[in-house]
Amino acid sequence: MTPQDLARELFERILVVAQRGSFETSNLVADEVVLERPKNRDHGDWASSISLKLAKPWGLNPRELATQLALELESVQGIASVEVAGPGFINIRLDAASAGALAKTIVDVASEYGNGDVYRGVKLNLEFVSANPTGPIHMGGTRWAAVGDSLARILQAAGGEVTREYYFNDHGAQIDRFSRSLIAAHLGEPAPEDGYGGAYIHDIAERVAAAYAQDLSVLPRDEMQEVFRSIGVELMFGEIKASLHEFGVDFDVYFHEDSLHESRAVERAVERLRQQGHIFEQDGATWLRTTDLGDDKDRVIIKSDGQAAYIAGDLAYYLDKRERGFDRNIIMLGADHHGYVARMMAMCAAFGDEPGVNLEIMIGQMVNLVRDGQPMRMSKRAGTIVTLEDLVEAVGVDAGRYALVRSSSDSQLDIDLDLLGKKTNDNPVFYVQYAHARTCAVARNAKASGVRREDGFAPELLDHEAESQLLGVLQEFPRIVAQAAELREPHRVARYIEEVAGYYHRWYDKCRVIPQADEEVTDLQRTRLWLNDATGHVIRNGLGLLGVSAPERM
Repeated sequence: MTPQDLARELFERILVVAQRGSFETSNLVADEVVLERPKNRDHGDWASSISLKLAKPWGLNPRELATQLALELESVQGIASVEVAGPGFINIRLDAASAGALAKTIVDVASEYGNGDVYRGVKLNLEFVSANPTGPIHMGGTRWAAVGDSLARILQAAGGEVTREYYFNDHGAQIDRFSRSLIAAHLGEPAPEDGYGGAYIHDIAERVAAAYAQDLSVLPRDEMQEVFRSIGVELMFGEIKASLHEFGVDFDVYFHEDSLHESRAVERAVERLRQQGHIFEQDGATWLRTTDLGDDKDRVIIKSDGQAAYIAGDLAYYLDKRERGFDRNIIMLGADHHGYVARMMAMCAAFGDEPGVNLEIMIGQMVNLVRDGQPMRMSKRAGTIVTLEDLVEAVGVDAGRYALVRSSSDSQLDIDLDLLGKKTNDNPVFYVQYAHARTCAVARNAKASGVRREDGFAPELLDHEAESQLLGVLQEFPRIVAQAAELREPHRVARYIEEVAGYYHRWYDKCRVIPQADEEVTDLQRTRLWLNDATGHVIRNGLGLLGVSAPERM
């Protein structure tokens, strides 16, 4: 019996009790019946507090209502016992056969287990990384690469139609500083005071010169800067794309900021907001009245010199996304962008949309790589920053991604490179991957010993305490995925599969699948193989949502 089946049964019993007492049910919907895993497994497999919610409007004592519902549930096939606890909690214990049936369900649906429909029919635009094409991706952007791609996978598993989008900042002063830095490197001059340093600048400068295939030194400075700008930005962005691809992150759309200004999208956005009544002119500039919409001050869109302010691009870009049909637009920003949130939400409201729904902004905190107990401060290639390549070189893609995604993105993170290099249970990614590899080893050994799933399945035999605990945690996976999607918290999946790995290792130590010596194969061993393989599917699916591999041998 799945949690969904049990929740439906409880809802049906609520309707029976309501009819018997002539209680009002017009406002009652099945989705309100929520089941939770008791923290103490001695309290049962599932618990519900629905009696506490319904008792007051029905004029009943919560414990009295819970007792009536418990009596109704006791007759349901698959339920072993129902108890009322505290002020009116209902604790439900399933019989072994009902609980054990989950193992076959998981194996039958395989890679689909955990998927849901929370966002079925919803178009989501997920914008993340969006690092300026002026240098390698630093650790903040690397964190968003891991978290953003994992969130995209989770939202897709929850039924959403997700587009991964990279906002290519190829317009503005930072590009000018980048091209001047390349020129300086090419000419052997010191880097500009406000420019970029690091070995990568010299690498790109050499490649620009090779690609141009003519003597750049004869060009006027402004023409030389344009050459280094156009070719250099493209080369740098190519390196960024390649680094992300190696990290397992690819985007559906690469949106060029420059296109917003070339296509007059900014002017169209300003005109739309003028029609909405949010634009005013003052001191020769064009302003957006955001103070009426929760911002701390009004914002200049077009400066008095006719140049567009930075927010002008944001306005045009947001409108473009909405016109492309996205219901929800999620933007991931770095720790230094807290000040942008209020103005962006005001912008959303100015277009007539709902902040927090049509537009969401996630703020990620800083990441430090720690080696020998000390933070890494320098990159071999970038000089002043630690990059994505530094992380991958140190621990590999799997360990890097897992370490970045297993903690809440709104908390600062220190990644211990020494720990991630260890092949011990102290290393969380090794612990989980080893559990998966162990399920594969058990399956291989079972086949060699003549234990075949298809020869028998007797879920009522899965009555060992370790089996009950393992089944209980496997049952949670669909709820964890839905919760991670709704809360935008991929780390919940990582912490969950670590919990699954723990229960699996304990089960492995206590419940044998492989017959010993000349021992005859039994239905218990065959059924345990179903449970073993079901666990492998759940761990593999969870790792897949995080973009981490599930090795079959370690």
